[in-house]
Amino acid sequence: MLKQHLQQKLLQKLSPQQIQFIKLLQVPTVALDTRIKEELEENPALEDPSLMTQDEPKGEYDDLNDGPDDYEQSSEDTSMDEFNVDDYLQDDSTNDYSTNYNNGDDDEEKKETPIAIESTFFESLQEQLDLIPLSDEDFVVGKQIIGSLDDDGYLRRPLSSMIDDLAFSQNVMVEEEDVLEMLKLIQSFDPPGIGARDLKECLLIQLKRKDVQNPIIVKAINIVENYLDEFTRKHYDKLEKSLGLDSEELKEVVNEILRLNPKPGDANQVTTKQMQIIPDFHISNNDGILILTLNSKNAPELKVSRSYQEMFEHYDKASSKDKKLKEAVQFVKQKLDSAKWFIDAIKQRQQTLLKTMNAIMHYQYEYFLTADERKMRPMILKDIADKIDMDISTVSRVANSKYVQTEFGTFLLKSFFSEAIQTENGEEVSNKEVKKILEDCIGNEDKRKPLADEKLTEILKDRGYNIARRTVAKYREQMNIPVARLRKEL
Repeated sequence: MLKQHLQQKLLQKLSPQQIQFIKLLQVPTVALDTRIKEELEENPALEDPSLMTQDEPKGEYDDLNDGPDDYEQSSEDTSMDEFNVDDYLQDDSTNDYSTNYNNGDDDEEKKETPIAIESTFFESLQEQLDLIPLSDEDFVVGKQIIGSLDDDGYLRRPLSSMIDDLAFSQNVMVEEEDVLEMLKLIQSFDPPGIGARDLKECLLIQLKRKDVQNPIIVKAINIVENYLDEFTRKHYDKLEKSLGLDSEELKEVVNEILRLNPKPGDANQVTTKQMQIIPDFHISNNDGILILTLNSKNAPELKVSRSYQEMFEHYDKASSKDKKLKEAVQFVKQKLDSAKWFIDAIKQRQQTLLKTMNAIMHYQYEYFLTADERKMRPMILKDIADKIDMDISTVSRVANSKYVQTEFGTFLLKSFFSEAIQTENGEEVSNKEVKKILEDCIGNEDKRKPLADEKLTEILKDRGYNIARRTVAKYREQMNIPVARLRKEL
């Protein structure tokens, strides 16, 4: 028998507006413009006055005065009888919110940046292939090889797979010898080393295009062909003994190999993997007083469409409300609500960014004044979350994707957070301070006898930092510094 009963539950559920704000908060400045353009395309009730033509009239009430507190309003409240035009209008006396966050960089941002026009890596190879007289079949094979290269310029696909692709997609039947012949031709293209199937072949291609009568080049070819593993592991003693070279001769050969390019595909390619960094904040030092400003790109001038407001007003004044008109106005209301929520989310994003960065700046005030990493205080997400009375996850979203420009560089906010380490005197210092000491010690070491992790641990203990060797190794790896053996130089 089916039993029915009532039960009350207390659940925490995010509204669509809060979800929208969370997503916008994670977006960095460089991607915010794209996100706004997407919203403008999807919602005709949202407008950017900066994109409007001069001939296009602007409405008398083109902005909103509702703040982030309106997030409590339910998105499911669509009662036709509760339409109120005043909810979407504001008085002209209210200043646009974007002016409160202008950092004075508008003139600079409006300057057009010249773009260098150059051939891509694959276009350059294709141009070289076009200059060589080839049969139709060889030309197709050459294009297939070029298209199979990776971004580093290597051919890592098996030749058998390429032969199958040519047979099924191009209807070209070739043997492995034919593909190898075309591969050798492409390996003669610029930049040197292109089309290699591994590092050894890449280095050999470059060396054999040099003066092979030079004794240094001959020895370099010998090392790459027969002792590449010992070379990469920097077992220089074994190389000297095996090749019968003294340290000066080996140094010349090693320097010749080090001048080669292990990734020839990067030689003339503008990589698309690197995203341009646009700082979200600017910190300037005005005679010992730090001034924080928000990048003006974070404060776009968004307004509600005048035509949609007029449609809403027309409905409010209409005496008869048939079904079709109600459906049309329901659509208008949804778009107006969406526009209002998006503008409110942008507003709240600005306030949260400034509030969080202001707390970080004051917490690390000495560091931002001096640029000395030894002045950086231990700081975790909870420290900032407690100061601004927000959730740790909110601070994390800001710190993981936002940058600040200072007078000594541009940094990710996450880099200002660090763990605490206790000295012999009981004082807590940031692990950034310890990393800076390690960096200085390794930078000043004798490269012929680099400092091992045990020696670095002793140096830190002499300076009052009781840190285990494994912790030193962890910090060294975080700074992308190799072990002592791989730092050795001749």
